[in-house]
Amino acid sequence: MSAFRKILIATLAISALAGQALAQDTKVLRIGLDGGENEADQVRRTECVKPGLVAATGVSEVQLFPSPNYNGVIQGLLGGTIDIAMMGASSYASIYLKDPKAVNPVLTTVQADGSTGYYTIMVARKDSGIKTLADAKGKKLGFADPDSTSGYLVPNVALPKDIGMPVKQYFSETGFGGGHENLVLGVLDKKWDVGTTFGSGTGDWAQGYSSGNLHMMVSKGLLDMDDLVELWKSPLIPNSPLMVSQKLPADIQQKVTAYFADLPKKDKACFDSFTGGGYVDWKPVTQSTYQTIIDARKAVIGG
Repeated sequence: MSAFRKILIATLAISALAGQALAQDTKVLRIGLDGGENEADQVRRTECVKPGLVAATGVSEVQLFPSPNYNGVIQGLLGGTIDIAMMGASSYASIYLKDPKAVNPVLTTVQADGSTGYYTIMVARKDSGIKTLADAKGKKLGFADPDSTSGYLVPNVALPKDIGMPVKQYFSETGFGGGHENLVLGVLDKKWDVGTTFGSGTGDWAQGYSSGNLHMMVSKGLLDMDDLVELWKSPLIPNSPLMVSQKLPADIQQKVTAYFADLPKKDKACFDSFTGGGYVDWKPVTQSTYQTIIDARKAVIGG
């Protein structure tokens, strides 16, 4: 047994003998598919990882378990009937709040511009005289939508830390703009003094950053970024995590993580298929990467 393996097992408080016994008992790895698209397409996209995972981990079989909804996979990860899944940050937060030891978030995707997430962007009209968050006190704030993570959930959790009081006490009025695009148009039309939308936070401001609602509006000719100023940017809202069940033996968890980490280099086509395309690599993550989303879900949804 290598020194690295001994250190790994010691770190995870698992004895060498127990780790070997558990590894021998792991015959099947089960990947949960969350119903975000039709079952046939999800299965087709994910099939390519099966032979590689078998070879990398030594299990006899990798099985795919499509679910009609997110909650099916969440419950499978909580109950130990699903071993691997890639789901949104809010789904991970739901699992963590119910059982912090159920899964490990190990990797997340990286976009072509190097970013691994996106941000809430609070904007105001340039001609309004509002140039900073302090200037926005007592003004009218528009949110994008009550079900929007960046346009409502994250601002309601993160903003009070910067303004020192609840959002509704800081602003004279709050309301909803009917979606991100309409919210920005509402700011431009002076319905709202300031508003919350989303963007990558990287790239050219004139282009509305490299991705997100501002970028799409610029691309469609609906927005000239010279008409806006940015007042506040939230903490990073991270891309979806690849989660591995902590009920798996420590060495299997490490082999699964290593297989996926190497996938962009060893089989880019399979990486693109598994992640849905549009990404260039993985980046390691931990629970702390998703603390903002965990806090937001606990505060607003409760679990």
